[in-house]
Order: sequence, then structure tokens, then C-alpha cells
Amino acid sequence: MPKHTAQPSAPVVFEPEFIAGVKSIFEEKIVFNQVLGLKIDALTPDSAAAHIPMRPELIGHYAHHRMHGGVISAGLDAMGGLAVMCAIGARHMDEVPEQRLLRFGKLGTIDLRVDYLRPAIGNIDFQLRAQVLRLGSRVASTRMEFLGANGQLLSTGAAAYIVS
Repeated sequence: MPKHTAQPSAPVVFEPEFIAGVKSIFEEKIVFNQVLGLKIDALTPDSAAAHIPMRPELIGHYAHHRMHGGVISAGLDAMGGLAVMCAIGARHMDEVPEQRLLRFGKLGTIDLRVDYLRPAIGNIDFQLRAQVLRLGSRVASTRMEFLGANGQLLSTGAAAYIVS
């Protein structure tokens, strides 16, 4: 009797309309992300990448010109939420992009942990990455990174989000 092996499913490719909708929500409609200066660089079915350019308004320690920890924390939290948006969008590819974008209305942070490993110093674009570890029917868990020059890890985060 022949064995039946599962065929690998086709990789999820987001439509331009979905990507544009996520960018609009994340970069424009969530006004606090504008304050942070968060800009999306990449979206995949279970992860996201973005950057925050350093600006004088984001400095938390005047003598060292170090980015404020609240900016880092808020950026990591936003990135975790963005990665969850991607995972939700990938889970419901049978729906049109506009319908998938409406699924983000109940998304909210349940728990957030940030570890500050090194100071965020420099006039650079700080990189942020997030990955969904698990997307359940009610809760999603993520891991995030905040990177400096040459990809140096400056802070890490872990979070849980309500998705329904």
C-alpha cells in the first residue's frame, strides 16, 4: 500500500492590496507609530521587519544621546502586533484583502517583556524584527529584536496578543 505524504503547501504571497492596507494601518492610522517614525521594510506570513530613524525627539538621556527606553519598548510592541497582523492575514488567504484587514480590530497586547541589552546610540536607522511563535484562535505569542549598527542586538522582546 503506498504511503500518502502531505504535499508542501504553496508559500503564502500577500497581494499588493493587502500589503498596502497593512502599511496604511500601521504607518498612518496608528498615529503613535508616526510619532515613533516606524516604517515597514518587509512582511512575511509570520514575521515583519521595520526601522526607526534616530531623531532628537527620541533621545532619553541628554548627555549620552541614547534613545529613550520607552521608544524601544513601544517599537518592539508595535512590531509584535505587526507580525501577528501578518500571521492573521496568512491564515485567512481564502478571504479578499479588505476582509482580512478588518480582522485586526480586536488585536491588543496582553503581556510585554523587554530586555535592554545595550544602549541605542547613533544617528542611524535602528532595525526592528518580529516573529510569531504561535498563532492560536484567541492568543498569539511573538519574539522581537531591536538592532543597531551592523545588526548588533540592542534589545529583545517577547509578547502575547489577544487576537479575537
